[in-house]
Amino acid sequence: MEALLALADGLLVVSLDDGRTTELLLDHRPECVAPTDGAVLVGTLDDGLWRATTPAPGSFDRVAAASLPDRDTALAAAPSDPTAVYLGTEPSTVHRSTDGGRTWTACATLTDLPSADEWSFPPRPDTHHVRTLAVHPADPDRLSVGIEAGALVRSDDGGESWTERPPGSRRDNHALATHPDAPDRVYAAAGDGYAESRGAGATWDHPTDGLQHGYVWGLAVDPADPDRRYVSAARGAYAAHRPDSANAHVYRRDGEEPWQRFDGEALGDGLPVGEGVCRAVLAAPAPDELLAATNRGLFHSRDAGASFERVVEGDGWDAPRALASL
Repeated sequence: MEALLALADGLLVVSLDDGRTTELLLDHRPECVAPTDGAVLVGTLDDGLWRATTPAPGSFDRVAAASLPDRDTALAAAPSDPTAVYLGTEPSTVHRSTDGGRTWTACATLTDLPSADEWSFPPRPDTHHVRTLAVHPADPDRLSVGIEAGALVRSDDGGESWTERPPGSRRDNHALATHPDAPDRVYAAAGDGYAESRGAGATWDHPTDGLQHGYVWGLAVDPADPDRRYVSAARGAYAAHRPDSANAHVYRRDGEEPWQRFDGEALGDGLPVGEGVCRAVLAAPAPDELLAATNRGLFHSRDAGASFERVVEGDGWDAPRALASL
């Protein structure tokens, strides 16, 4: 099994069996990744969208350079139809592909929504972007969109129209997820807390008992169990993202039980957390497996987070940007 890891200065393909790495797109700033139908898509912050049928040196080609923005910030393939892919950008737009990312069509204009004048990304307050996308497991036309920062936005018609800020939704969504065994459930990790929907994103609850850190970033759900969720979290943005002030943690929640923080004993043995550790990006590639990438490296658990092995040494990484399994 392999993983795709987007870092601030390039893309790594990592073998989870032996830790072998291949460096790709080193002249770009990868921000989001998505395996699709027979290909891999990578969105960058400086040079648009790239596509390869096999992630190898020299295999990526720029996609739709004349029509897509240069700053691409979120990608999601539809679980029921991997040829259907959505792309989010900065400033906030959504584009849709129906052929695995070869060609793209702009969706309805997000900034026509009433709350758009309130959207703002604090480090660059004159702009905002689509941070995350999640597509309904059974219907590729239904999706949730997280704007950083300002709104959760929904569509039931493939982006031809939008509904914003459903009741209980968070405003600063960093990661959204769905699950094939609970198709109307949506999970949200946000700067203003964690949230879950059991109505395909139409209404939201806030199951945060035991979650001691309110700035939530990474998110993964066990592919065999929609009731096993993982998040990374910190007390604020500086503690999450900046290596010089980092202090971030990882949690697991099973069913209706409170969140459990990885403490290196009952959970998380071998995974660095706390002081000096940036928020993790997370992926759950198989039942009971969890990948966590921080500024300390890429870590792999095969026992639902009870213990981890380091697959790749971080060697001074900045906070990783995105993570996906192949």
